[in-house]
Amino acid sequence: MKTALFALLVTSAMTLASTAVMAQDPNGYPEPYTEIKNYFQLPAGRTMGSTNTVFGDSKGNIWIVERCGGNGCEKTPDIDPVMQFTKEGKFIKSWGKGKLLFPHGIFIDKEDNIYIADNHNDGKIGDTVTKFDPNGKVLMVLGTPGKAGNDYTHFHEPNAVAVGPDGSIYVGDGHSADVAHGPEFSNPRQTPTTGNARVSKFDKNGKFLTAWGGHGSGDGQFQNPHCIAIAPNGNVFVGDRSNNRIQQFDKNGKFISAWKQFGRPSGCYIDSKGTLYVADSESHSVKDSYGLNPGFKRGVRIGSATTGVVTAFLKDDPEIDPEKSGTSNGEGVWAGKDGVVYDAEVGQKAVVVFKPK
Repeated sequence: MKTALFALLVTSAMTLASTAVMAQDPNGYPEPYTEIKNYFQLPAGRTMGSTNTVFGDSKGNIWIVERCGGNGCEKTPDIDPVMQFTKEGKFIKSWGKGKLLFPHGIFIDKEDNIYIADNHNDGKIGDTVTKFDPNGKVLMVLGTPGKAGNDYTHFHEPNAVAVGPDGSIYVGDGHSADVAHGPEFSNPRQTPTTGNARVSKFDKNGKFLTAWGGHGSGDGQFQNPHCIAIAPNGNVFVGDRSNNRIQQFDKNGKFISAWKQFGRPSGCYIDSKGTLYVADSESHSVKDSYGLNPGFKRGVRIGSATTGVVTAFLKDDPEIDPEKSGTSNGEGVWAGKDGVVYDAEVGQKAVVVFKPK
């Protein structure tokens, strides 16, 4: 009884906090950071491509996976998309040529293994999540390389990957809706409609455990599960981008809450203190336009993963007109223990650094 009452009180508090935050100007939070562009020193002759993948390892180094100087590696398979830098921005090494087509999500575990979601396929590679060691050796592959699908041995355009405290692997699957579900689809928790819109959970060895989702805007449904972040308590936060919300679940997919105060989520990350960082790269205010999210400007909103209260907002480039740009600001975000925020941008082809003042 006490447990149920406590859960009810927590849920009520989170709902009240969310309502209070939504009553404020979603773009009016302070920005106590200094923005630094061109922070990372690329090798001679190398240019940064589109990226939404940035993450730090246990040694303080920063890893960026970019799309081979453009917005995809299909035509440039001789370029290493995975790059390692010191926290001061100095280049260390790169690898991954010919192994990735369209890197779209990254996570680094406690042993510094690197998980990368590959969002495209060419019939040979892609539509996978691959676990690499820090030198680029393939340790595990989830999905079927080069083939899209909707059973639990396939993905279709996987967006994101994250690893829970117990080593469980979560994959956000489904960026567009153009794959019809076949009769082999057997998950009663996902509506059999077109395209994948789900989170799949695997154990640390890659064994499928469960999945949840389905197309729609109801609790636990998705329209483009574009990012995943894991809270210190193991709860799973999913950026349900086309529904303009973050959804929170327990580790087995039980719905807890949905928040809209963080904007239209393209990228998300939760640090060890429970601070939630959400990158909004698509919000528009023009009626009937893609990314419609009236009242919200693009940028990174920072707040509590416990209460949902937003406390800071890192604004997008002021020279960018969001009504004339499909994407700007970061589609991926990560923050270090020192509070430095890294914003990985597809449109501007950059990783921008924000240091606390």
